Amino acid sequence: MPQAFRRTGEPSDWARANKPGAPVDSFLEGPGFDRNGNLWVTDIPFGRVFRISSDGDWQIVAEYDGWPNGLRFGPDGEVFLADYKRGILKLNPQSGAVSPVVTHHHSEGFRGCNDLILAPGGDLFFTDQGQSGMHLPNGRVYRYSPESDRLDLLIDTCPSPNGLALTPGGNALYVAMTRGNSVWRLPFMADGSVSKAGVFLQLSGGLSGPDGMLVSENGDIFVAHAGLGCVWHFSELGLPKFRYTAPAGLLLTNLAFDGRGNLYATLSDRAEILRVAVDRPGVSSTG
Repeated sequence: MPQAFRRTGEPSDWARANKPGAPVDSFLEGPGFDRNGNLWVTDIPFGRVFRISSDGDWQIVAEYDGWPNGLRFGPDGEVFLADYKRGILKLNPQSGAVSPVVTHHHSEGFRGCNDLILAPGGDLFFTDQGQSGMHLPNGRVYRYSPESDRLDLLIDTCPSPNGLALTPGGNALYVAMTRGNSVWRLPFMADGSVSKAGVFLQLSGGLSGPDGMLVSENGDIFVAHAGLGCVWHFSELGLPKFRYTAPAGLLLTNLAFDGRGNLYATLSDRAEILRVAVDRPGVSSTG
């Protein structure tokens, strides 16, 4: 991030709660590419969404009262945000205005939305992480159907649900459990409910666990391991294939693929974006 956009010395409620005592001038997440090849990212503590051109020019698209985390593009170019403070929002890419999509479940507010993906059929899956963890495994995963305006609670016993990704056939959902240092697999039943949820990957080490994920067309899964400074590449059976390590820093959080064989990752606490060529084309940033 250019120095001109860093909020050095400015207070942030998010930073005080999540990074107490640490200087926080930004915290980048939610990378995603639009149809024109621009890379978009969110800046959680200061409620900002940036667009970065292929030439590396940064522009603020939106700045509002919220904590935007996950970002995804809809089929018509609209931008969906998972906002810890305000729920699921839609961002107008031209005006920068944000509007609510889903803000509660049966009149109960969310604990703190973290990430989201859009399924090919239009359903939106998102995690409600809050402060859940091994001490309080009450994080939740939802599915929202815009066409019917239906919100389904899929599971509510998660130790810190974070990034999500669908299997290529859409018959199961992967969910990163950051504070459980694992990735769960949630199979779908015929009626769309989840049954027989289990641990797909059990990771170890690091000062935090898995965060953002992507799945390739052949079922390979890429996992950003926040707090360990790397991206893991596993087969569809969970066998480790590669590990991509950041040259500096630990907080690799979210991933995007440009469709040309390059994987992008946000190094959040340093406000940097890393790129690496991977051996598997066809990775979908929509899960």
